[in-house]
Amino acid sequence: MESEAINAAGQMDFGLLALFIRSSFIVKIVMIILIVASIWAWSIVIAKLRQYKAARAQADIFSQMFWSGQPLEEIYEGVGASPDGDMERIFVAGMKEWRKSHFQDGQVMSGANARIERAMNVSINSSRDLWESGLMVLATVGSTAPFIGLFGTVWGIKNSFQDIATAQSTNLAVVAPGIAEALVATALGLVAAIPAVIFYNKLTSDAERLAIDHEAFADEFSLLLSRQIDQERG
Repeated sequence: MESEAINAAGQMDFGLLALFIRSSFIVKIVMIILIVASIWAWSIVIAKLRQYKAARAQADIFSQMFWSGQPLEEIYEGVGASPDGDMERIFVAGMKEWRKSHFQDGQVMSGANARIERAMNVSINSSRDLWESGLMVLATVGSTAPFIGLFGTVWGIKNSFQDIATAQSTNLAVVAPGIAEALVATALGLVAAIPAVIFYNKLTSDAERLAIDHEAFADEFSLLLSRQIDQERG
């Protein structure tokens, strides 16, 4: 009896696909949830890495144009109709408010500086929301996937104990296949969670760095306009 059980266990396929097929319905659902969560997390990671790379490239290109000495009005006419990057949109928001802050005779309205800064801050916050969108999914996957996998493992081990009672044997060859199937759920949970946590921390840091760079540009641009306002009033 024991030798037959050992031979049967030895002939079993312990590949991931075979373990998935042999697992119970609940464990299958857990595995599918974790696989979908992992794919979802990786799709967000790839999209965010591309988004941040494009944002940095666009910011570098616009910064070179902005500090090239070209008049602000010419830069605005060039990018005002269709700003491509986040930094261009901040610049356009500031320039639009700058133009609106003049009377018909050319005099600058009072409080122009504050309104220009608020307009640029609105644009920065809009960009920040776009940069941070999807990151909560990574945080959720990173924090819940191990527990979902653990639930699948506990359920699978429960089934293994039921198999022991049915076979009336505690031989490892009897329970090993069921335990192996159960542990796959924990492994999938870790596979989903670990990259999600790592990239959540990295992408959060990258988004914050982008926001700091754009806020610094807005401050510098606001200073330039403030000097120009003082010259026009002087």
